[in-house]
Amino acid sequence: MNTPRPTTSAGSRPARLAVGVVGAGRVGPALAAALQLAGHRPVAASGVSDASRRRAAALLPEVPLVDPARVLAMSDLVLLTVPDDALPDLVRGLAETGAVRPGQLVVHTSGRHGVAVLDPARRAGGLPLAIHPAMTFTGTAVDVQRLAGCPFGVTAPEELRLAAEALVVEMGGEPEWIPEEVRPLYHAALAIGSNHLVTLVAQARDLLTAAGVQNPGRMLGPLLGAALDNALRSGDDALTGPVARGDAGTVAAHITELRRHAPQTVASYLAMARATADRALANGTLKAEAAEALLGVLADGGPADGGTA
Repeated sequence: MNTPRPTTSAGSRPARLAVGVVGAGRVGPALAAALQLAGHRPVAASGVSDASRRRAAALLPEVPLVDPARVLAMSDLVLLTVPDDALPDLVRGLAETGAVRPGQLVVHTSGRHGVAVLDPARRAGGLPLAIHPAMTFTGTAVDVQRLAGCPFGVTAPEELRLAAEALVVEMGGEPEWIPEEVRPLYHAALAIGSNHLVTLVAQARDLLTAAGVQNPGRMLGPLLGAALDNALRSGDDALTGPVARGDAGTVAAHITELRRHAPQTVASYLAMARATADRALANGTLKAEAAEALLGVLADGGPADGGTA
């Protein structure tokens, strides 16, 4: 394998790189902009949709939009920031057409994939890195600021670990090394914590609006902030509420009201309540004697006696 370009200098700073972006979605332009702040030079990006073009224009002004092959031809480091399912075909196509150059850093930002997906590029002489920022992106300049202290899930060949670490640090992030074989598990954990959280919060907002609350966000903010902080600090010991207490009647009332006003939320309520009950039972928060009626309500999807609450 060729020696990677971003070797450290006497000042312990990686060599300056020409950076290209294939896939100007929410992630790629922000990472390239962060690398620019560190002294690297964004030189090209590819994007098809109007939204991609707007993002590139806002975050990478004066950087030309060209086709992916041209991006690679202009770049020392190329960021492949396309959807997970599109990544294997993209890498294979770029390698088969000779777009990948020996010694070129080929970096993807998929959470699911490690470096194996970059094998076609590696066989062409590319230097493969998997660098996944554990952050939700908006596609705006605020993302660049949020990268400060952001953990990155990093997978790299042993000989490229220093190069991967240097890039993450220069973007303001903190590398967390993820073995190749557990990348899907790592990504599932983040999806549960982030993507599902958005769905739950959006459902809570909708229900408060239906209940006549004028500013659902203001009501939820302190509660959810405290719950998140407690959960991160204490794990299952932070469980509170009617499920953790075994208040079967209250849970039954919730289900009745959800069926009446927001039936589309019943399935997720039941699924999360069952998962909460399991965890509360396991750590002793929910006592076995209080759990029987609760679990009966959750199994039936309604009041334990079949009536209304």
